[in-house]
Amino acid sequence: MTTLFIADLHLSVQEPAITAGFLRFLAGEARRAEALYILGDLFEAWIGDDDPQPLHAEIAAALKALVNSGVPCYFIHGNRDFLLGRRFARASGMTLLPEEQVLTLYGRRVLIMHGDTLCTDDEGYQRFRKKVRNPLIQRLFLALPLRLRLRIAGKMRADSQQANQLKSMAIMDVNPQAVSDTMRRHQVHWLIHGHTHRPAIHTLALPDGEAHRAVLGAWHQEGSMIAVSPQGIDLVTFPF
Repeated sequence: MTTLFIADLHLSVQEPAITAGFLRFLAGEARRAEALYILGDLFEAWIGDDDPQPLHAEIAAALKALVNSGVPCYFIHGNRDFLLGRRFARASGMTLLPEEQVLTLYGRRVLIMHGDTLCTDDEGYQRFRKKVRNPLIQRLFLALPLRLRLRIAGKMRADSQQANQLKSMAIMDVNPQAVSDTMRRHQVHWLIHGHTHRPAIHTLALPDGEAHRAVLGAWHQEGSMIAVSPQGIDLVTFPF
């Protein structure tokens, strides 16, 4: 009885080792889980479900095989793949979730999210996020020719990388007050998220008692998952 959580794989054709590791994970460890939750940034970039990139079809087929084996799979959008839509969800068998979701797992209430909304000190990013999450802007972008979307996405990634080089590490981490406010709003004592690429399990104090924040690692050099079972919540790393 274990539920698994992963995030920040940033799958792309440029990183075949990560793709191979994820496919092995789906065919192995994930098959023994009660459910798999992907908390955003499964892909390095997503410009629309109509992108015919073979990698997308390969991942969709592997996820569908997992679901068909009896393991449900759920997805929360990240800051890289927030345009992933219903077409890919149907092809992969994944269930799309809202950006904040409370689960009841083995007697615990657990809030899950990607985590970027907790980084409130990065005001520039939060302004950008508000714009690109506007449904009208998204519809206009998805109506553009695929080739133009590719160019726009490439420029946005380059601009983001350049901007992040000028930011302090503290600004790009979560804001403690945002974490506390979010957990109190949902009345939970456990939070699981990704985005920051800083894997750890933190203990914090809320007005009504001790709480915990579990952060997933990115799949750069090794795999990272959080396993929730009746016995506890564990951060696990494993080789590709």
